[in-house]
Amino acid sequence: MSKNFDVVVIGGGPGGYIAAIRAAQLGFNTACIDEWKNAAGGPAPGGTCTNVGCIPSKALLQSSEHFEHAAKHFGDHGISLDNLQIDVAKMVGRKDTVVKQNNDGILYLFKKNKVTFFHGRGSFGKAVDGGYEINVAGKAAETITAKNVIVATGSNARALPGAPFDEEKILSNDGALRIGATPKKLGVIGAGVIGLEMGSVWRRLGAEVTILEGLPTFLGAADEQIAKEAHKAFTKQGLKIELGVKIGEIKSEGEGVSIAYTDAKGAEKSLAVDKLIVSIGRVPNTIGLNPEAVGLALDERGAILVDAECKTNLPGVWAVGDVVRGPMLAHKAEEEGVAVAERIAGQHGHVNFDTIPWVIYTSPEIAWVGQTEQALKASGRAYKAGTFPFLANGRARALGDTTGMVKFLADAQTDEILGVHIVGPMASELISEAVVAMEFKASAEDIARICHAHPSLSEATKEAALAVDKRTLNF
Repeated sequence: MSKNFDVVVIGGGPGGYIAAIRAAQLGFNTACIDEWKNAAGGPAPGGTCTNVGCIPSKALLQSSEHFEHAAKHFGDHGISLDNLQIDVAKMVGRKDTVVKQNNDGILYLFKKNKVTFFHGRGSFGKAVDGGYEINVAGKAAETITAKNVIVATGSNARALPGAPFDEEKILSNDGALRIGATPKKLGVIGAGVIGLEMGSVWRRLGAEVTILEGLPTFLGAADEQIAKEAHKAFTKQGLKIELGVKIGEIKSEGEGVSIAYTDAKGAEKSLAVDKLIVSIGRVPNTIGLNPEAVGLALDERGAILVDAECKTNLPGVWAVGDVVRGPMLAHKAEEEGVAVAERIAGQHGHVNFDTIPWVIYTSPEIAWVGQTEQALKASGRAYKAGTFPFLANGRARALGDTTGMVKFLADAQTDEILGVHIVGPMASELISEAVVAMEFKASAEDIARICHAHPSLSEATKEAALAVDKRTLNF
């Protein structure tokens, strides 16, 4: 087997494996190095997203949502159940099966596209004529050479000072996905994506969930009107969310954890829980990469410094995904991976940060793309807004889920869509129409004039676009 490659990708997460596949499609002799292991010690490519992030969390969200529907909503459909129970071990086992299917799918894609896969940790060795030596620390140590290197090593969960993850009682996203039984009391620090999603899973299964958030506002990155609607829905469901708190000492005591904190009014409080999930963000992962061996530049956060095209300070070395600037989103990493492979081939790879969608897979789902209303106000840009509630949507009524709305923001003069924000059923799927529209510089009128199937949730998108011109038809 050749050990000299045109492109070597370090990291097999969404950014890495996609970059490797695209590079191979473009005719490059390509290798991908990834160290993730499954329970048997075998390869488990897919990175954090596939193994302890996006995919397993969605599996648990789906299972817990089924359980809640059966417990609280099946009766509305005339379906009666006696002695409803949840087998948490089986639910977690299903999650593990879904993860393995994705791992195996990536290995198949490598084989299909003739990408050479190395199972182990990749690191820089030294610069050589025309490229770089890359060391692979796996079952056996290997050294390969690459003309071009794409670093896609992802990120790690950020721990609170003085409260390291033990993954038994103080949990990162990894441990949160391996809880073996429903805790009576669950604490979550951080009301972001991971905190809300994992809090929702265990709240549905019977846990008393308290989320402590340091910021004074809920979901500050989202549109304020949408965030308020979501907060109202989560509170009604039973999630206890405290904002503006300052976390103090965290102690692992007996079978649980105690958290001392100061609330938004300055009162000293404490919270005792069985498990504590800490979801306060993530940090770029360059552990073991050995960047100093070749002089690869990092910033003060440990992220790899890149320009707008994902080029590092070294010729032929690129970096994508969570290990560089920009939002830590799997789909952002994928787009960067494709763009870099195409740039290496002399093409013009493109990533538009202004049209990257954001999604929180709670119920209701929350999704948005583009600017928020508060951002437009702050910038002084003149805009028009239009909203449409799912309460007035026929498909939502038939589903029995009328929470939330669709909101459009458009330029006051040109009507160009500046942002679309959704809270409600299937928001993760509905947001794609807005992304396409914004990529093509569409106006709200364009969406308002397009025929949408009836009855469908997407009609709420059309109606919100109509609302920009104050001419909704169904509300």
